[in-house]
Amino acid sequence: MKKRNVCVLFGGMSPEHEVSLRSAEYVLENLDPEKYNVFPVGITKEGDWVLYTGGDYSKLPTEEWMEYPKNRRAAISPVRGQGLLSFEGDCVVREQVDVVFPVLHGENGEDGTVQGLLQLAGIPFVGPRLAASAVAMDKTLTKLVADNAKIPQAAWQLVSRRDMEKRMDRTLEELEGRFDYPMFVKPAGTGSSVGVSKVRTKEELREALLMAAAYDEKVLVEEFIDGIEVEVAVMGNDSPVASVCGEIDSGADFYDYDAKYITDTSVAYIPARLEENVAEQIRDMAVRVYSAIGCRGLSRVDFFVTKKDSRVVFNEINTIPGFTSISMYPKLFAASGIPGKELIDSLIDLAMEDAE
Repeated sequence: MKKRNVCVLFGGMSPEHEVSLRSAEYVLENLDPEKYNVFPVGITKEGDWVLYTGGDYSKLPTEEWMEYPKNRRAAISPVRGQGLLSFEGDCVVREQVDVVFPVLHGENGEDGTVQGLLQLAGIPFVGPRLAASAVAMDKTLTKLVADNAKIPQAAWQLVSRRDMEKRMDRTLEELEGRFDYPMFVKPAGTGSSVGVSKVRTKEELREALLMAAAYDEKVLVEEFIDGIEVEVAVMGNDSPVASVCGEIDSGADFYDYDAKYITDTSVAYIPARLEENVAEQIRDMAVRVYSAIGCRGLSRVDFFVTKKDSRVVFNEINTIPGFTSISMYPKLFAASGIPGKELIDSLIDLAMEDAE
């Protein structure tokens, strides 16, 4: 069988740059060299594209990969048929690319920007297309789609950066009039819990709004749901399938960035400690959310299950979920009988199938 040429995009300019490096390490280590010619392309925090030619993927999380002397500046051409371009002195090296695996979390990677470039270039890629990526990245747009699809979710309100600048006191009063404390405050367009706060007082609310607005001009404020956190991995195009459910015990006030990637307080239970009928309801709802947004390839869908009455409440969807060694997406499918290398193969197959 002819090897496929796979370009793995990682890094990026978003606050989730470091998470992307760790995710890319996992993906690259699980690409079978007997099946694929691999072209790892890292995007620096400054936006430079670099073809990493070192081959030691353990250097990605430490940023040592950028120092490899034989690296070359690179770009994916939007002109169809040009593929991956890399630059060596005055020479341009062109590589045909059969499929791109974007491992870019957050802004300028997961939000439809790179997906749009790849669609222009006519290159198949892993994950949802432009529109679904953009909608899923913006939590307020996701909320509107979920509302329309009759998916139960937490009560929410959009606050703009302009609202804070023009009428902060009135905004605080409106939020206090609608929600009890605690509340959650989130930038509309970040992942990995970047910029997310749980607030209990008016002053904390003010500070959380300002912090979230530093990441995005749109800020989401949600009611607090007293429940356990459950995640489901979904994979597929026209007939998506859901993994077993996974339960997160953050060991912290909530499942924030530190609990996900830095501290060792969180514990994952796979499968989740749920009654079977509740687990089936969650898996069914995950596929409904995935399909309503128009996702392809993969996504991870997150829920709450209320402690009082086991009610299922949709939280959010991630179209390029973490692929680190501790991330739930690969662990959930591993528990469902699809280990890492097979999972990566399946995702690439789905990307190629979607382009036919």
